[in-house]
Amino acid sequence: MKKRFIAGAVCPRCSEMDTIVNYRIGEKNYRECVSCGFKDEIRLQSSPAEIPTRVNERRRQEEIEAPVKILDPSSGKQNKKDNKNRH
Repeated sequence: MKKRFIAGAVCPRCSEMDTIVNYRIGEKNYRECVSCGFKDEIRLQSSPAEIPTRVNERRRQEEIEAPVKILDPSSGKQNKKDNKNRH
């Protein structure tokens, strides 16, 4: 079991700063104050989902959309004239 001090952590019981250690036993995480002996289990939370914004929504749309090829309007007119002359 490897105990690590948590920099800047304040004990909820004695309010001393930099006296909290964090360690793991099995699958459970614990914190303990080396000054007053306070001890409790830490329940880790999963990371929250990314909040949709106009920036990340645009990125998703770009991944879905296919590129569009823009044609020169003058080249389309020439093709129509060429087709008329051929018939």
